[in-house]
Amino acid sequence: MVKLVVCYGTPDDPADFDHHYSETHVPLVHKIPNLQRFEHGRVLGTADGTPAPYYYLAELWFDNPGDLQAGMESAEGQAAGADVATFASGGATLLVAEA
Repeated sequence: MVKLVVCYGTPDDPADFDHHYSETHVPLVHKIPNLQRFEHGRVLGTADGTPAPYYYLAELWFDNPGDLQAGMESAEGQAAGADVATFASGGATLLVAEA
């Protein structure tokens, strides 16, 4: 398996981010073809107590790299990707990792 890991920076308005993410973005992500698992949550801190570099993390799991690519290139994947710009004022870093 592989996963797309999305690391969101601290937004200008955390309450707006949280609302948009749960009400608008999550339903879009669930429509992405080939998606096997989706986990997401707010970062609470770091193990050593220093400020966390990210506000929120999401993991989108796929069976293989081809399924990830096809899912993200689909109309549904493109819609979810385009939505990020509407609420992620703190930016987003995308990583692909083995799962």
